[in-house]
Formats: sequence, structure tokens, C-alpha cells
Amino acid sequence: MSLAASPQALLDAIVQGQGMAQRRAMAKAITLLESTRADHRAQGDELLTALLPRTGRAFRLGLSGVPGVGKSTFIEALGLHLIEQGLRVAVLTIDPSSTVSGGSILGDKTRMERLSMDERAFIRPSPSGGTLGGVAEKTREALLVCEAAGYDVVIVETVGVGQSETAVAAMTDCFALLQLPNAGDDLQAIKKGVMEIADLVVINKADIDADAATRARAMITSALRLLGQHGRPEHAAHDTAHWHPTVLQLSALKAEGIAAFWAEVQRFRQVQSANGELAARRQRQAKAWMWERIDAGLKQRFREHPAVRAALADTTTQVLDGRLPASTAARQLLALFD
Repeated sequence: MSLAASPQALLDAIVQGQGMAQRRAMAKAITLLESTRADHRAQGDELLTALLPRTGRAFRLGLSGVPGVGKSTFIEALGLHLIEQGLRVAVLTIDPSSTVSGGSILGDKTRMERLSMDERAFIRPSPSGGTLGGVAEKTREALLVCEAAGYDVVIVETVGVGQSETAVAAMTDCFALLQLPNAGDDLQAIKKGVMEIADLVVINKADIDADAATRARAMITSALRLLGQHGRPEHAAHDTAHWHPTVLQLSALKAEGIAAFWAEVQRFRQVQSANGELAARRQRQAKAWMWERIDAGLKQRFREHPAVRAALADTTTQVLDGRLPASTAARQLLALFD
């Protein structure tokens, strides 16, 4: 099956296929959705529309953390645990694209060797392509492909650059943040941004220094309690109808604490389903996705506008030479677009 296969052929292979044939169709569908060609975009829209009724049944788990925290090792240990429970697991990993060459290594599958060889798992690395927020531009579309293929759990791993990697929380049901023991003081633990949107915080590599892991857990628990009280009175009251972020410590390398982590995720799912927040969260995400695609589409149309293209090179030169303020140049180009 080539990339030029019809959306209906891809749909049938994704929904009805099994084993390698299905995974190959999923990979081709995601490649089609990531393409910037106009005809591929049209085919991708047709495919997504057909897939949509078959989506929404998987649990979406977002994962972030600084480089070296052990995200790949954690995902492999968690994925193998879920497969043992009879679940099918899809993993969408994001690799940062080089600002120099534009390329990405896309080597996450080599760090999940055991999981990547299991036919009940699907691993897809994608380049960030310069998209901010630690995810790729078409991660949401890839997630829907995995759901339509019948996967029970879809894990989305961000590039994990720092505190700004929050976009994954806007497309998943549960957002887990991986931290290291001895990774910062009290002020580091209390930083806002990625910390205050985490549903679960995991202290990985706890086997290296158990005392440091215990201290980190206590500091982060205290920080989360303080952040939860700010502007969220229902959390301050510890109402059991609402979810309160929790902190766990484990060792992904030794697969210690993985079962406890998944039990906590299941408890999160039960609480959020019962209070209606899970459904509301997905509605907010669908609305945000629509506006993101509108923003991306407007930017593309702006660049392709004949008047803008004719003036862009000269205007850019004036900005680079210091003869025209960047803000003025932007307003002039937008006026041409209007």
C-alpha cells in the first residue's frame, strides 16, 4: 500500500487490519496527515472525518520531563506492564527538529527495543518541526489514528525541553511529569508552568538515591498543595469529588513502582469520569484544536498570498538592514493580506 492509496483503503486497513498490516497502514496514514502537499491535506481531511466516529475510546496519557529523566525507559516499562494486562499500547514520541539542518534523529524506538518488537504495541516518532510546546503539529491527528485502530492506551511523549512543554496537557486525559531526585531546591519545585498543570508527578530513578527521592517527593507534594490552593478553592478543601495531583517515586529501570503508577492513573480516570471533568476536558481540547488549525491555516495562506509574496523579500531586507522596524513591517504585510 503506497502513500497514494485512497483514504478509504487506508481506513479499511486501519479499522479492519491486524498485526503488521494494520501498523503499516497506521504509519502511512500518519505520514499522509503530516504531509504539507495540498492534495495530501485534502486526503488527510477525508480520512480523519471517516475515522472520527471510531475514536474517543482510548485513554490518552501525556508524559514530559527533562532530558535524562528516563522517559523512554519509563514508557517501555509501562507499556510492557499494560500489555501484560491485556491492553494494546500506542506511543507517539516527539523528537526536536534541528534549527540548523531541520532534521530529527527519530531514534526513540531504539531505546524501547522490547516494546517495539511486541505486535501489541505501536511506536511512532515524529519531528517537532519547529512547533512550540513540545509536540508535533499533527500529534492530535496521529492520536486519532491510533484510537481508530483499537489501541486501548495512547502515550504521548514530549521533547521534554523544559517548563514550557505544556501543549501535551491540552491533548491528553492525564498529564504525568517525570522528575529526578536532587533536581532542584524548594524554589525549583514550586515553579509554575508545567508543574501546576501536572495531574501526576513521578520521581524516577528513586533507586539511585532513596533519601533524595523521598525529599523530592515531600517538596513537590508541598509545592503542588500550594499551587492547588491558588485560584482553585475546591482543591484546597480536598473535596474527594475532585482530583488532587499526587507524587510517586519509582524506578523504571528496575520496573519497580510501575503497577502503583498505573493504579493511580486508573484512580484518576475514575474520579474525572465521575465528576464529568474528563468529558469536559476533551470538549475543551477539541475547541482548542480547531483554533490551532485555523491559526496554522491563516499563517499558510498569508505566506501564499500573491501580494505578500511579492513584497516579502524586499520588506525582510529592510528589516535586516535596520531601515524598517519589524512591527511596522508586519503591519504593512498584514495590510497587503487584507
